[in-house]
Parts: sequence; C-alpha cells; structure tokens
Amino acid sequence: MSTPNAHDDHHSHGGIGKYLLVFLALCVLTTLSFFTYSRFWPFHDTPAVGWVFMMAVSCTKAMLVISFFMHLIWEANWKYVLTVPASLMSVFLVVALVPDVGQRSRYYAEERTLYASDIEAPHHTPTGEEIPQEPSSEEADTPSRP
Repeated sequence: MSTPNAHDDHHSHGGIGKYLLVFLALCVLTTLSFFTYSRFWPFHDTPAVGWVFMMAVSCTKAMLVISFFMHLIWEANWKYVLTVPASLMSVFLVVALVPDVGQRSRYYAEERTLYASDIEAPHHTPTGEEIPQEPSSEEADTPSRP
C-alpha cells in the first residue's frame, strides 16, 4: 500500500525532466573537456589555462552528479555537518604535504640525482654543479645530422 506522502515526495524532486537537463549539461561539459585536446583549443601554448579549465569543468560535473543523482540537493542541512569538516581536513592535508612534495629532491644523494625521473629540469649535485645527462635510448638511436 503506497502512502500519499511517498507519491508527493517523488514529485518534489522535479521529475524526469530535471534529470534529463542535468544529463544534457553533463554531456555538454564532457564535450568541453574533449575540446581542450582538439586542434581548435586556442591555449596550446599555455597548458596551465587548459588545466584550470579542465578542473573547473570536472568540479562542475561532480557538483551536478552529487547534487542531483545522489539527491543531496534535497537533503536536510545536516549534510553540511558531514561535508564541511571533511573538506577542511582534505585542504589541510594538501597544504601540509605541499612542502614535502616541493622539497623532495633537496636532499638527494648525488647518485640518486643522477637517476631521478625529473627530466625537464637540469640535475644538480649538492654543491650546485650541473650534472650532464645521458641521452635517452631514442636519442641515441637516431643519427645526428651534420
């Protein structure tokens, strides 16, 4: 036996039309994500712009999924009691780990510096001298031009 309140509760969520609009918005946002890797993306020279754009699109998509498909938009305010402390702790964790990640190669031994995977930046000894890098296997196989 169904109660009238259960029927009213189902329609208070906006019906199927709202879910279809959210689905279309997710499809458009996914298309925008793929756009950053197309030849029409105007910011190929500045990858940071693409990264920020992709993060904004990803956060927007996550917000839509959490709000509508997980029904959090219709929940009571107790959801903030659970999410705000967890969000603050995650921000504190990231802030606490940033110095470790940024300084991870500061105390490398000279031998470890030689084999580090940081290819873009020049390798330095603890005294500040630059260590010459050996060519990769691909560079060694290609003949040099005169």
